Amino acid sequence: MTLISEDLKTPTEAHLISAVQTPLDEQNYVGEKVKMRRHMGLMEGIAVILGIIFGSGIFISPKGVIEQVDSVGFTLVVWVLCGLLSMIGALCYAELGTCIPKSGGDYAYIHEAFGPLLSFLYLWAANVIFVPTTNSIMGLTFAKYVIQPLFPECDMPDLGVRLVAAAVICFLTFLNSYNVKVTVKLQNVFMFCKLIALALIVIIGIIWMSLGNMDNFTNSFAHTTHNPGKISKAFYSGIFSYSGWSYLNFMTEELQNPFVNLPRAIYISLPLVTSIYVLANMAYLSVLTPQEMQATDAIAVTFSNSVLGSYSWIVPIMVAISAFGGLSVHIMSSSRMLYVGARNGQFPTLLSHLNIKSLTPMPSLLFLNILSLIMLCSSDIQLLIHYCTIVETFFVTLSVSGLLYLRWKNPKLERPIKVHIAIPIVFVLICLFLLILPVTESPLVLLGGILITLSGVPVYYFGIIQDKKPAAFKSFMRSVTIFSQKLFVAAHEDD
Repeated sequence: MTLISEDLKTPTEAHLISAVQTPLDEQNYVGEKVKMRRHMGLMEGIAVILGIIFGSGIFISPKGVIEQVDSVGFTLVVWVLCGLLSMIGALCYAELGTCIPKSGGDYAYIHEAFGPLLSFLYLWAANVIFVPTTNSIMGLTFAKYVIQPLFPECDMPDLGVRLVAAAVICFLTFLNSYNVKVTVKLQNVFMFCKLIALALIVIIGIIWMSLGNMDNFTNSFAHTTHNPGKISKAFYSGIFSYSGWSYLNFMTEELQNPFVNLPRAIYISLPLVTSIYVLANMAYLSVLTPQEMQATDAIAVTFSNSVLGSYSWIVPIMVAISAFGGLSVHIMSSSRMLYVGARNGQFPTLLSHLNIKSLTPMPSLLFLNILSLIMLCSSDIQLLIHYCTIVETFFVTLSVSGLLYLRWKNPKLERPIKVHIAIPIVFVLICLFLLILPVTESPLVLLGGILITLSGVPVYYFGIIQDKKPAAFKSFMRSVTIFSQKLFVAAHEDD
């Protein structure tokens, strides 16, 4: 087992290697390879997808959708269309995930189709923008649902919300570093808790509507906006709630029989998610007016307070558990993307190491944890959603464009699943439409995302392409890598 990279070994560093190896129980590791295990079956795959999708979006995004479209009827239309768009995208990713069966998701697909620069820009944008932003959104959602019942008549303390969010992000990062098997098993429990929470909301809504409370659906399409920019922003809020359908692709190397279980997990999960989301929004809208939905940051708390009385605490607790589980699985899956990028030499070597006992990418987990905490500088969830989703949509579009490009460039590539060519074409056209329209409504958010993404170009050419780096830089990176390996008891994955 190699604990120090070959390019780091020098005679003067032999004592460092020994220092790292000595504390280990050699009997536990002799003959074993440092390599990710295929420990996830179909059930765990479904749990990963549902665990992320049912994290926080459905309890936050309904406010963002109805704020933009201004009508009950069109709100439901947006949720249905977002579900259909996600299903189309998932079909494309089923082909990508089985013809390119590598961990890393979009990163691996963009790298295969368009080469290292664009895949690095995805990796850069993911780690600087939408992965830590999504972690912060989920952490803030958890915090708001935990704290909101304590402040029923006044605003929640912003600092308190951020501190709770920071604490839960740090705890789940530690848990994912300690034992991935424990985390995966917990996802099954969290998945059922999330389904129970949403089922409770849906059942309450159905009972409420069956009692004749349908006033909010009268003239449901009145006042619908015709502003294309607002409509696209509404779709971004909805798409954020569905985001997660591609995250199982980040963990293909840990999925048993991926050619079968990957598409099955997608086919089972997405129709279920769409049905539940539409019913949940109907439940919200049957109890709350559009104005009440726009006025709250914890919609499920307001919903339960309106109909459950003294039992209203049940829903916030279930929602907090849902956000907790979603954050946990997002931290687990997104760290694999960073790990694979580093393994391919596009990020520092230390991020491609696994802890030799837990076999988890511990350095990558810590790195993303720090960036997620930085994102908590803003607690405006709707702004974070738009900022995150615009950039992520661009790279999802690029991934599916890669599917079309590979069909032309490498038609003989083995494709265990091959979707009709019209499906990726329709998906790319819709995404391009959604990317162009927000220019009129959110130019600064869009510009910020573009600039941060392009800032990765000089990093790529200096950090990866340029062979002759300053001696001081090489020495610094060598010291940091050795320190990281000692700190995390980490090693390269064995071939």
